[in-house]
This record gives sequence, structure tokens and C-alpha cells, in this order.
Amino acid sequence: MTKTQAAGLQKIAHGLIIFVICVYGLFVLQDILIPFIIAGLFSFLLFPVSNFFEKKGLNRVLSITITILLSVVFIGVATYFIISQILELESLIPIIEKKSVVWFSEFEKILRHNFRISHTQLISESQKYVTEILKNSTKVLSQTLSTTSNFLMNFSLLPLYIFLFLLYRDFLRTFIFKLMKTSSKHKISLTINKVNEVIKNYLVGLLLVILIVGLLNTTSLFILGIEHAIFFGFFAAVLVLIPYIGIAIGSALPIIVALITKDSYWYAVGVAGSFAAVQFLEGNFITPMVVGNKVSINSLIAIISLLLFGTLWGVSGLVLALPLTAILKVIFDSSEHLKAWGFLLGDADHKDVAETKKKFKLRF
Repeated sequence: MTKTQAAGLQKIAHGLIIFVICVYGLFVLQDILIPFIIAGLFSFLLFPVSNFFEKKGLNRVLSITITILLSVVFIGVATYFIISQILELESLIPIIEKKSVVWFSEFEKILRHNFRISHTQLISESQKYVTEILKNSTKVLSQTLSTTSNFLMNFSLLPLYIFLFLLYRDFLRTFIFKLMKTSSKHKISLTINKVNEVIKNYLVGLLLVILIVGLLNTTSLFILGIEHAIFFGFFAAVLVLIPYIGIAIGSALPIIVALITKDSYWYAVGVAGSFAAVQFLEGNFITPMVVGNKVSINSLIAIISLLLFGTLWGVSGLVLALPLTAILKVIFDSSEHLKAWGFLLGDADHKDVAETKKKFKLRF
């Protein structure tokens, strides 16, 4: 092995070690990093509002405070609507009880007819499984409460993070210029503006997608006569934040309600079919048209980023995967050494591929 090869292998080894350390750090510090990243994304979204108040003559602190208060009021109204809708679901409890009795008796008949299991055996087996579930649920509940309390505690700092991001935005921008002093100032400004544009396009586009998908879901549920159509329609639409599987998860509740409240199973089939159609429209037409090509990532990288971030940060990782990957693409595109990786992350550019094949006389 030559010295050049040994140096190359050593460089790769160092890169892998640094990568593993970074990934481990992201996993360990996820409770702190996730709210911090979300605050950073929302800071880009709220900056135009804060800047509007500043242009009207208010000082920066007051402008940011008003902006955050307006956001909190909006979230509060949305939360009130969600809670009121959940409380209205209590009316379904008596129907669920009646249906449960019917379903249990039908299930018992099937077991007795096909497996010759008596009523006494069924009751004893049910009690045994319920006892096991209760034993295991105690541990799961305590772990869930602990995790949820830490999660909520960190998320309660979101307004503070957003306030500080907006307050020190000039300071942070200056830091980036000092950090990358060897690069062109024009190039740095262009990269920052592109990141800003990507985040705003993604978040604003996502809100529009949620609105459109929510209206489509609600309309289909109204046509089928499903109760609480608005809540279920927009609940599934919000789950668009989890790409590919969000609407599928959101359709579970209205399907269950259809099974409980309707006499025919075809209503549940109708809900599943309408939600599947909306998901097809969202994935192939609505999101590409509304969000636009500026945040586009090719399907292969999108799936890989979802798997990686989902494994790393769970549901939060699924939500943050695409915007973070889009930001990485902008950063890679701005660096001469990383442009190839930026090309890999983006949509297939057939023109670029053709030019590369011609330049290097490639055949593939």
C-alpha cells in the first residue's frame, strides 16, 4: 500500500469516526435539539411579520413580542377547537359500548363454531390477557409520562428560542460571515437567502397543502355522512407533516367511527377509498404544485432521509426530515467541494446528466 492510499484510508476513517460521533450526539441531545431546530424554522416564517412591525416604527423587542403573542393566540384558538371536538366525541361512547357487545358476541360465535372454544374458556383467556396488559402498561405508562414531561418542558421553551433567534438575527448573520471569511460575501448572502427561501416556501406551502387536503377530506366525509367531519378531515390533513403515511394514519379514526355509527361496512370502505384518493392527489399533484421545485428532493433521497431521521428522532424526525435535507442541499450546492452531493439530493436533472455524459464521454 502506497503512502497516498494509506493517507486516503486514514482520511475516510477519520470522516467515519466524526460522522458516528455526530449521529450519536444528535440522538443523545434530541430533546434539546428538536425544539431548537423547530424554533429556528419558525423564526424564518415569523420574520416577515416581525419585520413588518419594525417598519411601522416599533422597536425590535416589541415587534418580536407582538409577533409571538399573535402566534400563541392563533395556536390557542386551534387548540381550543381541537379540544372541543375531542370532547364532542364523548357522544360516541354509548354507541361504542353497544357495538362492542355485538362484536364480542359475533367473535365468540366464530370461535365456538370454528375452534370449539367455550364461553368460560374465552372469559378466562380474556382475563389472563387483560392482566398481562395491565402489568406491562404500568411500565409503559411511567416511561411515557417521563418522556412526555421532558418533551413538553423543552417545547415550552419554543417562544423563548424564537424570540432570541429573531432578536439576535443580525448577530447570527455576522457570525456566519466571520466563520466563512474565506468565501465570497456575495456567495454567503446568496446561500443564506436561499436557505431562507427554502424554509419559507416549505412551511407556507405545507400550510396551504394542509388547508387543501383538509377541505377535500372534510368534503368526502360530509358526503358519506360521517360525524365530526371537519375534525377528522383536518386531523388527517395535519398528519401530512409525516410524508407518505400521514393521511393513512389519519384515516384510521374516521374508518373506526364509520364502523361504529353506520349499519353498513361500505361506509368504512368509502372513507378508506376517499382518503386514499386524496393521498394520491396530495403526493402526485397538490404538494409538488403548491410547495414548488425550490424544496424538491428526489424520491430516493426523500425515503432515505425519512428512514434515517425517523430512526434517529422518531415522529419529530419524520416531520423535520425533508426541510433539513432541503437545507443541506442548498448548503451543498453553494460549495464547490460538495456540489456533487447537492446534485445527488435534488431532483433528477436530465440536462445536467446529458452534459456530464458528453463531457466525460460516458455510456450508461
